[in-house]
Amino acid sequence: MPKTALAQKPRALPIDAQAVLAWYDKHARTLPWRVSPQDRARNVRPNPYRIWLSEVMLQQTTIAAVQKYFLRFTELWPTVGDLAAAPLEAVLVEWAGLGYYARARNLHACAKAVVEQHGGVFPTTAAGLLTLPGIGAYTSAAIAAIADDERIAVLDGNVERVLARYLALDVPVREAKEELRGYLQTTVPERAGDYAQALMDLGATICAPRNALCMLCPLQPGCTGAVEGNPERYPVKAEKAARPTRYGHAFVILDRDGDVYLRTRADKGLLAKMTETPGSSWESVKREPTYPFTGKWQSRGQVVHVFTHFRLELNVWSVVATQPEELTEGWWADRRELESEALPSLFRKVLAAAGLE
Repeated sequence: MPKTALAQKPRALPIDAQAVLAWYDKHARTLPWRVSPQDRARNVRPNPYRIWLSEVMLQQTTIAAVQKYFLRFTELWPTVGDLAAAPLEAVLVEWAGLGYYARARNLHACAKAVVEQHGGVFPTTAAGLLTLPGIGAYTSAAIAAIADDERIAVLDGNVERVLARYLALDVPVREAKEELRGYLQTTVPERAGDYAQALMDLGATICAPRNALCMLCPLQPGCTGAVEGNPERYPVKAEKAARPTRYGHAFVILDRDGDVYLRTRADKGLLAKMTETPGSSWESVKREPTYPFTGKWQSRGQVVHVFTHFRLELNVWSVVATQPEELTEGWWADRRELESEALPSLFRKVLAAAGLE
């Protein structure tokens, strides 16, 4: 093991995997994609499609936000074959509001690959899953462990926090992630799927970001952070780079009937293939608006939206088009049916500013 803060700390006791599993058997969260430990003990197998779908949706998104999307997707597309056969546009519509829209495009591509290359059956190993579109190291490990009990370390944000406290890790997690993965790998028992989910649940409910309930934790006897008396100081926070601000304009165009003009964004880039109102480029300096055509444009205020890497300020303008037939790049949408459009939350904010949502 490299000479890092992890190696230099007094060694914590090895994780007691059986204590973790015993805790999980009593306290496992009930989630729509999860097979309970009791059912798992009765040989009920987790559905790899549901595990995969939930893991993709949960990337950088909370369980509370994901559950209604998961239920909607599995109602519309109960199997991976159903999802693969669906038009991408329909998938994007149902994903709208969940964010990180590349996930939706990769989701659809992955479903097609599973059907076309694997006969509709997900690979059963992390190595096999890694060959599929949109599946990385974490997701492949999670699916393989939970669906097929592959004895592989599953390291998500909750588990990283548990380990950082257990080991009193003195550096940010991202600087020791491979060490943590290697350490966790040595602890994985035969019930690999239940173990992975147990550690996730511990991080979500007991070893939570702002409150470590050590007296309820099965890992407390060997936890270095608990022994030190201040487990909440871990994980050590990494320095955050300043988030720049970009500026632009959004143009809400109506016809005399109140329908709104929409179009599809470019095939690549941020929010690719999603639906938008026309607008300017997003730049690091403020510029005066260059309207798509001459008209009685009205200011509708400003919307602010925060992406992962930058903050966006859009000035919103609206107009009633006198010659709507000249707009040919997009389509006219009934303002009463905007829920059926693949509008990300940014452009729903734009429409709301213009009084349409």
